[in-house]
Amino acid sequence: MPLSPPQERELLHSRDIVLRGYRRADGNYDIEAQLTDTKSYGFANRDRGYVAAGEPIHGMWLRLTVDDQRRIVACEAASDHTPYTVCPAAAPNFARLAGLQIKPGFLKEAARRVGGTLGCTHLRELLQQMATTAYQTIDPARAKREADAAGEADVPGSDRLDTRIAAKMGGAPAILNTCIAYGTDSPVVQRRWPQLYTGPAATSPGD
Repeated sequence: MPLSPPQERELLHSRDIVLRGYRRADGNYDIEAQLTDTKSYGFANRDRGYVAAGEPIHGMWLRLTVDDQRRIVACEAASDHTPYTVCPAAAPNFARLAGLQIKPGFLKEAARRVGGTLGCTHLRELLQQMATTAYQTIDPARAKREADAAGEADVPGSDRLDTRIAAKMGGAPAILNTCIAYGTDSPVVQRRWPQLYTGPAATSPGD
């Protein structure tokens, strides 16, 4: 177990989120998310009568179809399980995301189109994870195709593909200091962008 052993406890709530990135036959990409909330106990519900233990209180899907530039071509949402009968009426509004590009500021723009009473809190929560999944799906795939076309072999220990992927994501200006790996004092930055490295000077084995 990656975490320390927990105290004795009882499971009350589970939220499962599954995200998948697909390349379509037409060259576009589908970024698809599914969210499921369940309780370990049953409870009464005004609109549904009774929600049994393990039965989804929230069961929702969201699909973004995007092009190579991460521009949303179409968006489709479905709410199969909700706590209130009115909730599924928000799903069609997510089609309004078409035309937006997944880039810095995307979530703010999305909130303008499906924020507040126009949308659904749980579907909106998926957008941040879907945006990062889009980056992880599209940019590495494009970089891999270009590397293959250039005849660059997949040599274990090589940094070439990862360098291409970072370039697709905007290179150092876009990703520097966004996480520990891309901190200016990181060995990754020292190796890839030595002119931007601010950590301790490298020492030779004899030092």
